[in-house]
Amino acid sequence: MSLAQSVLAVNDDLPIRTDLPVHSGKVRSVYWLTEADSARLIREKGYDVAADTPLAIMVISDRISAFDCVWQGEGGLKGVPGKGAALNAISNHWFSLFKQKGLADSHILDIPHPFVWIVQKARPVMVEAIARQYITGSMWRAYQNGEREFCGIELPEGLQKDQKLDQILITPSTKGVLKGIPGVPEADDVNVTRQDLQDNYQAFNFKSAADIDLYEKLLKEGFGVIAEALAELDQVFVDTKFEFGYVTDSQGNDKLIYMDEVGTPDSSRIWDGEQYRHGKVVENSKEGFRQLLLNTFDDPDILLNKDRMDERFALAENNLLATEVLMQVSQTYVGIAEKITGRPVPLSDNPKAEIIKILADEYDLIL
Repeated sequence: MSLAQSVLAVNDDLPIRTDLPVHSGKVRSVYWLTEADSARLIREKGYDVAADTPLAIMVISDRISAFDCVWQGEGGLKGVPGKGAALNAISNHWFSLFKQKGLADSHILDIPHPFVWIVQKARPVMVEAIARQYITGSMWRAYQNGEREFCGIELPEGLQKDQKLDQILITPSTKGVLKGIPGVPEADDVNVTRQDLQDNYQAFNFKSAADIDLYEKLLKEGFGVIAEALAELDQVFVDTKFEFGYVTDSQGNDKLIYMDEVGTPDSSRIWDGEQYRHGKVVENSKEGFRQLLLNTFDDPDILLNKDRMDERFALAENNLLATEVLMQVSQTYVGIAEKITGRPVPLSDNPKAEIIKILADEYDLIL
């Protein structure tokens, strides 16, 4: 089988039994199971959720997105070999570690295949929770341009690019377009302050104002767990995005959980520790791919300027990347996943056929 065939680029066409349209994001597709199948699996597998909890099959892909575009390679290579399995393996590792350390559960109930999660429906908190330990990326660009206040937090003068901050900064932004919140623009991914969350906790889907303290605690503790584990591997945990939601367990208790993904090269910046000590930043995350794109095109402003989205989409559509570029990205993802988990990332010649077989034989979910 060719390299292109081993990549799972299209993940929204699996014959999984569902009553609802498949929801497909930049990387993952979500298949909401029928009410009968959800109830059956909860009963058969003993998942710790309420008996009427909606379940979904979440299938990751090997697609790679950056700057809100999906990028493809030459020769029909429509993704990055090993990327999907690497992302899932890393998230699985951190979610398990969080649970072991008594932080909080995640939305994942079962892992039938390296590309697949069975998840419970959560009521998402409408905040993308960003935690930062170093000043870099968009924050550094804003700081260079004179900004000193970020999400209500004042940064001191004299900071240098890629410098470690005195404390972990929490810089939340909106998840989706939220309407009618005083002082918060009605747009996706706009920065908000802790005071905004406190004053409008219901609009952000928090159950109580006290849960803002809990979300910050889980964010900081989760960041700390990952940072400590990565430091043992001589890797620097720079910044990351967390997402949270509410679920109901089998006893009827509501609880705040981690959801989406955590500590992956897609949602975080991870630097090589030895190189950083020598004054050089070597990325073990998607940031390296972003930098490559910025250096590839003559007018990088297209990738940075949200007013030029039409040009950006055209750029991604009309520029197939060299196979060597995507293989280099593959080495980054697979390499950091194997370093974190201590296990090889399982690669497949035909992931789609494997997924269908497992979901048919062991879960009876295929049409």
